[in-house]
Amino acid sequence: MPIINCADATLDVFTPSGDKPWNRQRAVHLARRIAFGANPQLIDEALTSSPEEVVDGLLDEAINMPIAPEPEWAFWQISDYSSDENERDQQIIGQILGWGTRWLKDMQLNGLRDRMSWFWHNHFVTRNEDYLCPSYLYQYHKLLQKYAVGNFKEFVREIGKTPAMLIFLNGVQNTRVDTNENYARELYELFTLGADNGYTQEDIVNTARALTGWNGIDVNDFCGPIEFVPLLWDPDEKTIFGQTGNWGYDDVIDILFEQRAVEISEHVCAKLYRNFVNPKEDEEIIIQLAETFRNSDFNIAAVLRQIFKSEHFFDSAHIGTIIPGHIEYFITFINEFNFSYDETISFALGYSAGDYNQAIFNPTDVSGWPGNRNWVSSQSLPYRWEGITNIMGYYFSIQNDTIEQIREFAINLTSASETDPAHIVREIIDFILPKGLQHEADYAEALAIFKGEIPENYFTDELWNLTWDYAPYQMFSLLTHIVSQPEFQLK
Repeated sequence: MPIINCADATLDVFTPSGDKPWNRQRAVHLARRIAFGANPQLIDEALTSSPEEVVDGLLDEAINMPIAPEPEWAFWQISDYSSDENERDQQIIGQILGWGTRWLKDMQLNGLRDRMSWFWHNHFVTRNEDYLCPSYLYQYHKLLQKYAVGNFKEFVREIGKTPAMLIFLNGVQNTRVDTNENYARELYELFTLGADNGYTQEDIVNTARALTGWNGIDVNDFCGPIEFVPLLWDPDEKTIFGQTGNWGYDDVIDILFEQRAVEISEHVCAKLYRNFVNPKEDEEIIIQLAETFRNSDFNIAAVLRQIFKSEHFFDSAHIGTIIPGHIEYFITFINEFNFSYDETISFALGYSAGDYNQAIFNPTDVSGWPGNRNWVSSQSLPYRWEGITNIMGYYFSIQNDTIEQIREFAINLTSASETDPAHIVREIIDFILPKGLQHEADYAEALAIFKGEIPENYFTDELWNLTWDYAPYQMFSLLTHIVSQPEFQLK
């Protein structure tokens, strides 16, 4: 079935009106796209400000947020590890798993900044399995956070010199004697221009020559810095995008952004659009976003402000059009139900997602995870359904057989004294599912599940409300039902 984009709104700033209100549905839409969701209290707080103020606040917070503290092993080489091979392997594995868990914590707690660092991980792809150095992994991840909402040109300049990228795309093997075109090709095809868009094979060949020299690695003490070796750099003239000179690494980046600014801006903005607005591109909107990107000297935050403030973004046609990956799917649920950060759950999420093709620091290949509809299959759907139930069950087990968070979720949507179960169920469903359920019969089925075996007269005589001891179990049953609905896979 083809994906259709029916939105007709512009990039003008969204101004709420009677037929297009700033309401819970749109606030939840924003929270799920710009970050990893928000609980009802935070959503209602957002509704006391304008959508423009909310977006500015979230972006300013992301811009000013410090990167994760440097671990003690941030620049360790093999000589810093145990001389015993088995112990060394365990140290390395522990550091990699620990940092992946740390990043999951940042995603849960840091909102937009780490929503964007996660996005760039699937753009500037490296695979830890190819280099297996915690220090290289940290240095790569540091750039993802540093430039998450920063300057894209400088991001491109720095990412290609990280040891993780130099090894993954063979830059460390690229010398004047024996050029390797791998990074040059992906720099254009995936990272900046897009496939077959504004470059030739000759441009790739000459770019690879200009990028030579980053070969200084100590093979006897792996995981150390990779330094530039002038002797291995090709000093002869190269012609790149019609510009001739004895170009080096920085020249490549400068020439690329000078000569192909339009292509870069449109390629990157199209990817941002597909990930944050709609999988089906709107070419006219993307052209306008690309102009903003160029005019801001490739400032990522400037494009994000325009996207998330726009009436185009808030058009109802975009609500519920994207299927999130496993990591985003679970973290959003945890955030929306206000479960506290828990390292055990975080580790379990990261580990289990790897079994369904979303291993942290190991995207599928250099082009990244395919995304959207590729996240759901006959194998992954049961994992996603059961994962939500397992999360609730885990918090129940560590909280003395209580799960007050899901009761509080319902209370925050209605009130503690609410006695109408139909109203409660509808509010819960309409918050969780982007556009609710399609038919009244579906709401009736959910209501019956929520009521369970409680005698009907308790409801008709208003003897029941959400403060009942049994209410969390009713919520558990309802949520288990909701997460099995197809609509729950959408955001």
